Amino acid sequence: MLIPLVLFLVLPAEPLPAPAPTPAPSTGLQTEADESTRYELLAPETAQFRILFDVTATTPGARWYFNPIRKGSEASRESVFDRATQEPLRFEVVSGSEARGHGVPDAEPEMQFIRVTLARPVPDGGGARIRIDKTYKDAASWKREGELAVFQRSLGVKRNTVVLPAGWEVVSCNVPSQVLTEADGRIAVSFVNSFPDAASLVLKARKLE
Repeated sequence: MLIPLVLFLVLPAEPLPAPAPTPAPSTGLQTEADESTRYELLAPETAQFRILFDVTATTPGARWYFNPIRKGSEASRESVFDRATQEPLRFEVVSGSEARGHGVPDAEPEMQFIRVTLARPVPDGGGARIRIDKTYKDAASWKREGELAVFQRSLGVKRNTVVLPAGWEVVSCNVPSQVLTEADGRIAVSFVNSFPDAASLVLKARKLE
């Protein structure tokens, strides 16, 4: 009686694909791109205005993005979102010393910064687009002067839009701008800063009768 001979052929296992490289934590200067700011002015008596700041963090390997809270401004109602997914991002307010240690060399120790935890480390050659939403109270920047209201502020970001409260119109603006009417009837002043330095904006408005 013949016993069948069964042979087992052992094939070499296919190599597993190499995992995607994880960017190293950033040790360089914080960099960003495509910044734009929208200022929505509230009633001038409140000295408050909402800021929507869109920015792309571009420092390779960065896990955080630091956004300054300007001196003289009291911040509130902060929130941060990932623009790719619209998901909220974790953030906290830290000192200028903390920001200086993570790539913001001109941060003064007494300053405050919003430290945003990015959804993922910034890849080489890529970016992380985020939106920072905050409200400032700053009587030096937004105030009543008799029958007029004045928004006077140095704006370093290149693309800016300032939206007046409902029922207000533009009287004068010292920076060449487009004046537009938004869908809800509010007046918006939009401009691209072509100056080599920050634009020293002075926008005056009056309330419609």
